[in-house]
Amino acid sequence: QEQLVESGGGSVEAGGSLRLSCAASRDITIRYCMGWFRQVPGKEREKVATISDIGKTPYSDSVKGNFTISKDNRGTTLQMTNLKPEDTAPYFCAAGHSCLAFGYFGQGTQVTVSS
Repeated sequence: QEQLVESGGGSVEAGGSLRLSCAASRDITIRYCMGWFRQVPGKEREKVATISDIGKTPYSDSVKGNFTISKDNRGTTLQMTNLKPEDTAPYFCAAGHSCLAFGYFGQGTQVTVSS
C-alpha cells in the first residue's frame, strides 16, 4: 500500500494563497502520475491538476491560471493563488500508474476560503 501524506491546508480570505504538499516515496514520484482532487459535499469529485511521469500538467478549467502543480523526488505540491470561496473543499493527493486511473489517495487536507 503506497502512502501519500498531505499537508498545508488551512483557512484564508478570498484572493489569498496556500501551498499544499504531498509526501510520497521516490519510487512513486518518478514512476507514477500524481495529482490533486477535491470534493465538495453533494458534488462529484473534481480532478484539479495532474502531473505525469514526463511532466505534463493538465488543469481543471476552474483553476487554470491560478493553481500550479509540481513534483520532485519527495512528492508533489499544489501552489494555489487568487483563491475563491468556491475553492473551499478537502483536497486529496493521488497517485496512479496512469493519469486516467488513480489507485492511491491520501487522507485529505481541508482548504477553506472566506469571502
